[in-house]
Amino acid sequence: MTEITSSASAMECWILTHDIAGFGGMTGFEVQALGVAEALNVTPVVKRVKPCAPYSWLAPWGPAAPAEGIAPPWPDLLIASGRQSIPYARMIRRRSGGRTFVVVLQDPRVSPRHFDLVWAPAHDRLQGANVLSTLTSPHRLTREKLAVEARRIEPLVGHLPRPRVAVLLGGSNAVYTFSEDAARRIGAQLAGLADHRHAGLMVTPSRRTGETQARIIAGHLAGKSAFIWDGAGENPYFGMLGQADAIVVTCDSVNMVGEAASTGKPVYVIELEGGSPKFRRFLDAMYAHGAARPFVGQLESWEYEPLNATHEIADAITRGMAARRKR
Repeated sequence: MTEITSSASAMECWILTHDIAGFGGMTGFEVQALGVAEALNVTPVVKRVKPCAPYSWLAPWGPAAPAEGIAPPWPDLLIASGRQSIPYARMIRRRSGGRTFVVVLQDPRVSPRHFDLVWAPAHDRLQGANVLSTLTSPHRLTREKLAVEARRIEPLVGHLPRPRVAVLLGGSNAVYTFSEDAARRIGAQLAGLADHRHAGLMVTPSRRTGETQARIIAGHLAGKSAFIWDGAGENPYFGMLGQADAIVVTCDSVNMVGEAASTGKPVYVIELEGGSPKFRRFLDAMYAHGAARPFVGQLESWEYEPLNATHEIADAITRGMAARRKR
């Protein structure tokens, strides 16, 4: 088991996730949990479990495997996420005698009654008396962080005209396909924004975008008012969100779309080929809320209430822990 210990805080908090080889444990699950801990103003101890077979096969329904560091004294708060963490979350709640307030992020695939609070995205349609659902997912973005990152990348993008448009490119996954034809269409639409709206483009591809697709889009933007991150150094993703007047994002990542919608800036979604009922429910809910609109190569201006699931989850934890203390 990998463990990262931070300085103590007034409330002892553990974050429990799965240690994934090659990723250092910093999965999207862990990022979400860290965002909630930071919103609570607590400094967590991050614990990453990697149970062996047959325990790993039986998760989330089976028992917890013995793991170094998962032992008393139990924390005041446990935030668990990921299938392999669920047996440990159940065990800790039971062995602490209910003293540890146990929170699970994402659908645990077992009854929510095993925990004190479960958060799941609304498109999962999970129900229960202790289930909190929100349109978007928790994250680590704050206005202060965006402002700091915007200043950091000013030397890279300060020459670009306004409106400045952050372009967040994902890629193919289990349900969506980012084809070369899609890249040509996107590149032409973005070039049109630069030519006809005199927009400054800030483009960040991801590992899933594909070299060919990234090259096609870069070709369309050659000679335009555009900065394209080349993958060297720290990703300017947060800084681009801070600098942007509008955001264009591919539909394949619930997290990217949700983080864009936390800014309160117009969000345009590039819909790729494919999809699933869950993604469709998510995107339609974002459109209905008014946070996002499909990208058709144009820019408009509108306002909406920024979406911040991180604070909603943190508030629910605070209320739940306060109610327990009064018992």
